[in-house]
Amino acid sequence: MSSNAHTDHSDDGHHGHSSHAADHGTFQSYMTGFILSVVLTAIPFWLVMAKVFDSPIVTAGLIMLMGAIQIVVHMVYFLHLNTKSEGGWNMMAFIFTMVLVVIALSGSLWVMHNLNINMMPMSPEMMRNMP
Repeated sequence: MSSNAHTDHSDDGHHGHSSHAADHGTFQSYMTGFILSVVLTAIPFWLVMAKVFDSPIVTAGLIMLMGAIQIVVHMVYFLHLNTKSEGGWNMMAFIFTMVLVVIALSGSLWVMHNLNINMMPMSPEMMRNMP
């Protein structure tokens, strides 16, 4: 009986080790995440440097969209977020993160818009007298 207990313990240890290894990504998944991250960084850089759109609002919106997509890429490929791990709690963390991202992005746009509207306009004459 003690030999069976020893065998069961050995199997449990091995199973725990294989599931732990399955939690981590492969080289291919890390490279996929890296390439997606580089592309999602290069696109906004290109949008700004090449002045692809005349409207800065469209450009800013696309940059923020690329940033949100990049957050998802990082969470999936580098933090290994999926619906099965941790009994679904990781998905709750993902949803909470997305809510925070939406609040941060929309709040930033709101503050920048209000600052732009409420700035005191300066004439060129006032600009020359500035120190």
